[in-house]
Amino acid sequence: MTRPLNRPLTLRDVSEASGVSEMTVSRVLRNRGDVSEATREKVLRAAKALGYVPNRIAGSLASQRVNLVAVIIPSMSNMVFPEVMTGINRVLEDTPLQPVVGITDYLPEKEEKVLYEMLSWRPSGIIIAGLEHSDASRAMLRASGIPVVEIMDADGTPVDAMVGISHRRAGREMAEAILKAGYRRIGFMGTKMALDHRARKRFEGFTQALAKGGVEIADHEFYTGGSALSKGRELTADMMARTPDLDFLYYSNDLIGAGGLLWLLEQGYDIPGRIGLAGFNGVELLQGLPRRLATMDACRAEIGRRAAEIIVARTADPVREADKQVILTPTIDRGDTLRMP
Repeated sequence: MTRPLNRPLTLRDVSEASGVSEMTVSRVLRNRGDVSEATREKVLRAAKALGYVPNRIAGSLASQRVNLVAVIIPSMSNMVFPEVMTGINRVLEDTPLQPVVGITDYLPEKEEKVLYEMLSWRPSGIIIAGLEHSDASRAMLRASGIPVVEIMDADGTPVDAMVGISHRRAGREMAEAILKAGYRRIGFMGTKMALDHRARKRFEGFTQALAKGGVEIADHEFYTGGSALSKGRELTADMMARTPDLDFLYYSNDLIGAGGLLWLLEQGYDIPGRIGLAGFNGVELLQGLPRRLATMDACRAEIGRRAAEIIVARTADPVREADKQVILTPTIDRGDTLRMP
């Protein structure tokens, strides 16, 4: 018998999947004794495959939801997700719902752990960054029985609803603007490229558009650590020493781009004549730089607002048809570092 998608999993579902009684399932999931190791493994394997998460709300509240919205994001330190949270808060502050935040550090295994803990408290909805998740996380999202909104990305298939931008399109449009301005020797610098799927998609779109224009990336650097002005300075100095004829530098985010801009200005480079630069995210805090960095607005506050609106609409009326896929369009800001064609 097929379980309706809007019905949360129960002990009976795990019992049927594992072939043991509901009482035994309960004992395993509560970590009680008197269960063989083979049976315990069978139950845990079935629960993980189904995406079952035990309910930590006890007694008379066990069948209810709490007025919390789980917001699961990779970071709060890179000036990107605080704006997303602002958009979410502005919508939820006029409702009984309250956001509770979990941080994953871009790590799939940590996302699994955070999601499991969040779902055990039976929130009313989930807002989670990205479309790429482990099989266990995807199973939990599908089995949650509550509205799920994946945010920041539109290049993929969501579990339920999504609000974001196409990062491949963003990369393509930036490459087209750079080529149109006459730059041809182009370098790229990115942070956390192995884990940040959205930055990787921008790079893919960027290189595809360059190739279409007959240009190959002249140099690139993938840094596994976090973003910082100092790291942008260091990466830029290394790349310009290695490939001194570069005439444009594209950074995976504004923060390392700002570090690169400061280093190039100190070295006396003519910007944007001798060399141009661009970042990504449109971070307002960087507008006090000596030159305004070219960038692309990632629609962060609007993404948060639209995601929260979907959660509010679906929790108020579960059968109501709300937006399932909201794809926003970022725009290029040429700043002072991308010359006009």
